[in-house]
Amino acid sequence: MDFWSNFWSIIWWFLWVFVFIAYLMILFSIVGDLFRDHKLSGWWKAVWIIFLIFVPFLTALVYLIARGQGMAERSQRDARQAQAAADDYIRQTAGTSASPADEIAKAKGLLDSGAITAEEFAHLKSKALAKS
Repeated sequence: MDFWSNFWSIIWWFLWVFVFIAYLMILFSIVGDLFRDHKLSGWWKAVWIIFLIFVPFLTALVYLIARGQGMAERSQRDARQAQAAADDYIRQTAGTSASPADEIAKAKGLLDSGAITAEEFAHLKSKALAKS
C-alpha cells in the first residue's frame, strides 16, 4: 500500500508542476503581449501588471477573455513580419550569387561594349564555368 501512496503522490506532484509551468507560460505571454500592444497606454499596462502580481489567476483569466482576440492578432502580425524579414534576407543573400550563365552573359556584354578584351572574356568564362 505504501508503494501506491508514493506513486500517486509523484503523479500528483507532476500534475502540479505541469499546471505551474503552463501558468508561467500564460503569464509570460500576457506580459509580452502587454508590451507588444502599442495602442494601450502605459498606465493601463501598469494596472494590468499590478493586478497580475496581486491577483494572478483571476487577472490572467480576465485578460485572456477580454483581450484574447487582440492578443492573437498581434501575435499573427508579428509572425508575418518576422517571416517577411526572413524571406527578404534570404532573397537578398541568394540574389548576390549569379549563375555561371549570368556571369558569362555579363562578360559577353562587356566584351561587346569593348570594356574587356577577348582574352579577359575567355578568362572570365573559364572562371564562371569552374564554379559550376
